[in-house]
Amino acid sequence: MDALIRLIRRFRTCDGGAELIELAITLPILLALVAAIADFAVLFQRYEVITNAAREGARVGVLPGYAAADVQNRVKSYLAASGLADPAPAPVVTYGTEAISAGGPTINIVTVKVQYPHKFIFLGPVAVLLGGTPYADIMLAAASTMRVEIAAAP
Repeated sequence: MDALIRLIRRFRTCDGGAELIELAITLPILLALVAAIADFAVLFQRYEVITNAAREGARVGVLPGYAAADVQNRVKSYLAASGLADPAPAPVVTYGTEAISAGGPTINIVTVKVQYPHKFIFLGPVAVLLGGTPYADIMLAAASTMRVEIAAAP
């Protein structure tokens, strides 16, 4: 009987395998955190590309002799050069010129707005594996406004 009690006490105080259980609990949380960081990094990089594409489109839009098609082509070529070519829905490029009079002389401005769909790379599929719904696509949007410079005649 004493041998049985000693055996039970030895098993109750044994710590073997506790690290493995702790790893099994914390590893999925750590991996989800790393996946979220990676998804946010990709999202931020794409947002910066879209912002720069809008800026490039506005630069073309303020030049004389360029039309809306030229602005759209410049934005799409910038997106393609940055690795964001051919998304499922095409990027939306809005180009417009408007006159602003703020109590002084009237100036013309060009506004270029770019929208691009973004899919989550890691978190969407992981959510599906766990029985949830994938994160919805989000629409990244950026706009750039520049003043139309009209060269004065000499």
